[in-house]
Amino acid sequence: MTINLARSLTPEEQELENHQRELAALEAELAERELDLATVQAELHTFEREYLRVVGIRYAELDEIEAEIARYLAFLNPKDSETRKQAEEAWEKAQASKQAAHEAQASARAKDSEQTTDENTTDGSRFLRDFKPLESLKKLYREVAKRIHPDLATDEIERQRRQQLMAEANQSYEDGDEEGLRAILREWENSPESVQGEGIEAELLRTIRKIAQVRERLKKIQVEIEALKRSALYQLREKVIATHQEGRDLLAEMADQIDEQIAAAKVRLEELKAKVGF
Repeated sequence: MTINLARSLTPEEQELENHQRELAALEAELAERELDLATVQAELHTFEREYLRVVGIRYAELDEIEAEIARYLAFLNPKDSETRKQAEEAWEKAQASKQAAHEAQASARAKDSEQTTDENTTDGSRFLRDFKPLESLKKLYREVAKRIHPDLATDEIERQRRQQLMAEANQSYEDGDEEGLRAILREWENSPESVQGEGIEAELLRTIRKIAQVRERLKKIQVEIEALKRSALYQLREKVIATHQEGRDLLAEMADQIDEQIAAAKVRLEELKAKVGF
């Protein structure tokens, strides 16, 4: 006669096992949703750089010319306080636009130096292809998010450490840096924060709290993604993609329109200079 000596799980052990299965499923879902959020953010950053490079720099030039126009108008109407105010506001706007354009150019140059895709693309669609992460990169990011997300922390010190690593992971993902993500995983696996506690009751409580944290983070991610998709930048990107599928380059069209405004503003500026005697 064979005697089955396998020990049955205690009620506490069975409950822990059930919660651990629930947590594992939620962590997998969280990693996927974090990937979705990071992808939307990276796509918007890529598009923003292209928008500023093509359109923003022209707006900066237009703002600078209009600031000059406002300055000459104020010179021609020295007693008009409203005109002086408009000149000051126009100058401030021009400086802000100029700074944004310069930062965009610097960012674009840095990104271009890292690109391994075809540098000769001129059809206006390059920004749509800049961020296409490999499946291996996505898999690594999911693993990082599953293990080290800040909302899985059990105390404030651990949370701060997780936040730092997650920020690094987000940057590595946007940069397409698989080795960077692997290094983050290795660092986490060797850290004190990754060590599991002992005892069924402590582990059960930790698991229940992690489940609550994951659920809360999932709600926050949904809110963040919805907010990004409501943003003007996201809506513009959607329009650019839609028009590109129709064979149009919306950013180029916008640039042409601004060029016309710049030309008209230059004429106006020259007229004012002639009035002043410059």
